[in-house]
Amino acid sequence: MSAFLRYFKKVMVAVLVFTGILPATIQAEEGAVVNVHIDVEVATLDHNIATDGTSFEVIGSLIQGLMTLDPDGNAIPGIAESYEVSEDGTVYTFKLREAVWSNDAPVTANDFVFSWQRLANPDTASEYSFILEAAGVLNASEVASGDKALEELGVKALDDKTLEVTLARPVAFFIDLLAFSPLYPLNEEFYNSVGDQYATAPDKILSNGAFVLASYEPAASAFELKKNDKYYDADNVHLGGLKYQVIKDSQQAVLAYQTGQVDVVSLTGEQVELFKADPEFKTVPAGYVWFVSPNNEVAGLENADLRLALALAFDREVIANNVLKDGSNAASYFIPTDLANGPDGKDFRETAGDGPLVTDVAKAQEHFEKAKEALGQDTFTYSLLVEDTESAINVAQSLEAQIEANLPGVDIVLEQMPKKTRLQRMQDGDFELALHRWGPDYRDPTTNLQLLETNSNYNTMNWSNADFDALYEAVTVGDLVDKPEERWAAMIEAENIALSEAAIFPIYQKGSAVLVKSNVKGVDFMTVGTNRIFVRATKD
Repeated sequence: MSAFLRYFKKVMVAVLVFTGILPATIQAEEGAVVNVHIDVEVATLDHNIATDGTSFEVIGSLIQGLMTLDPDGNAIPGIAESYEVSEDGTVYTFKLREAVWSNDAPVTANDFVFSWQRLANPDTASEYSFILEAAGVLNASEVASGDKALEELGVKALDDKTLEVTLARPVAFFIDLLAFSPLYPLNEEFYNSVGDQYATAPDKILSNGAFVLASYEPAASAFELKKNDKYYDADNVHLGGLKYQVIKDSQQAVLAYQTGQVDVVSLTGEQVELFKADPEFKTVPAGYVWFVSPNNEVAGLENADLRLALALAFDREVIANNVLKDGSNAASYFIPTDLANGPDGKDFRETAGDGPLVTDVAKAQEHFEKAKEALGQDTFTYSLLVEDTESAINVAQSLEAQIEANLPGVDIVLEQMPKKTRLQRMQDGDFELALHRWGPDYRDPTTNLQLLETNSNYNTMNWSNADFDALYEAVTVGDLVDKPEERWAAMIEAENIALSEAAIFPIYQKGSAVLVKSNVKGVDFMTVGTNRIFVRATKD
C-alpha cells in the first residue's frame, strides 16, 4: 500500500474513533452487517432461471438445497439430514430435516418435486434444464423436450419428509450437484400465489436458508439481506445481514472500500500492484474461463480457418499478465485447472496439456489467407459484445488491438452493454462475437463440455460437430459412463476436437484479487457453483 493510502486509512480511523462512530476498542459484534461489492447487477433471483455467478451467490444465501457446501467446497447435508443409495447407485432416498420457510410453512419433499418439475418444464424455458440430465435424473431429457409428462421425471415425494430420486444411470457427482442453485426447493403454494412476480421483491420470494431478502428490485444497484431467524441453523449464523452494492467502476469500488462503505471488494489491473502488500489483500481461486464466442450463423464465421485465425492472433499472456494482473492465467483451453482429477489422480489439464490454440501469429495469418481465399473477400468487420465492467472492457480493447494489428483486414467493433443485455442478445442469436465466461457447476469436465454439444441450451455459437456429439453422449449417457479410463480419454479428445475448430476462442482462466476488511472473517471463496458463501462469515 502506498504511503498516502496508509496515511489516509489512519486519518479516517482516527476521525471515526474521535467522533464516536467507531469504538476505541473493537470487539466481536453479533448481528453485524457485511457490505459487499459486486460489479454487475443480479440478473434474477429465480433459482430455476438464474444462469450467472452473481445471481447464484445471492440465491445461495437465501435458499438451501438438499446439500450445501463446506468451506472447502465439499457437499455436506443441507435440507437433507441423511440419505441412502441403492446397491446399483440409481435410487437415492433422502430424509429431510425439520426446516421451515420464512413464512413458517414446512420445507417438504414436494417442494423439491415441484421445483425440479418446473425446471424441466418446457414452458419454463430454463436454460439450466439440462442440469437434470447431467445429474442423470430419470426421463429428464424426455420431460424437458415435452415428450413425457412432468410426473414421469424421476423425483417423488414418498411423504412430507422423504424424497426419492431415481437416476437413469449412476452419476458419480450427483450428490455434489444437489448443492447447486437450479435444484433448490420451491414452495408450490407460495409460487402459485405470486405467479410471474416470483423472486422480484422481498415479499415475492421465500427463504429457507441463512438470510431473507430485505430490500430488492430487478436490476437494483443496491439491495439488502437480513438474517433469517427461522433458518434451522440460525444459531450458527453470526451476521445480521448483507448489503450489496453494484459498483462497475473499479476506482470507485476501491474508494468505497477505503471509506468503509464496503467490506469486500474485487480488484483489477493496476490496483493489484498497488494493494498486494496490504495485509487485507488476498488472491482467491476461481474456476471461470473467459473466451470469445463466435456465432457460426454469421457470414464468414462458419469458416473454421477464419475462426482459427482469430483465435490464434492474440497473446493470452499479455491479457492475463499486463491487462488483468489479478492472478488470472492465460488459457488456450476450456476445461479449467483444478476442476477434476482423472482415474490416475492427475488434474485434467496436466493430462490434456495446453491444446491446439496456443498463440501463434504466423499460423493465424496462414489460416487467414485460407479463409480469404475460401470466402472470396479480403476484409471482415465483426462486432464484439462486451459487458460494461472495467475488466471486461479492458480485455476487449486488448483483443481488438491485437487482432487488428496481426490480421490486417479485420476490423473489430466493440459494443458495450449491461451483462444481462449481453446474455439475452447471445441467447437470441443477435450477435457476431461476444466476450463470455463459463464457470463450472460441478467437478467433472462435462460441466464445460456440455456447452459445446449441438443441442445445448448454451451453444449460442451454433457450432456443431458429429464426432464431438458422439463422444459427449458416450461419456454422459453412453457406454463409457462406467469405464473411467476410457471416459477420461474421450473427454480429452472431445475438448481437442472443439478447440481444433475454434468453436470458442479461450482467453484466460479467472483469478480473483480481493480486499477483505481484517474484521471480516469466514468468507468462503468457491471455484465451483457459486462465487462466495457468507453463511459462516463474522464481523468484529
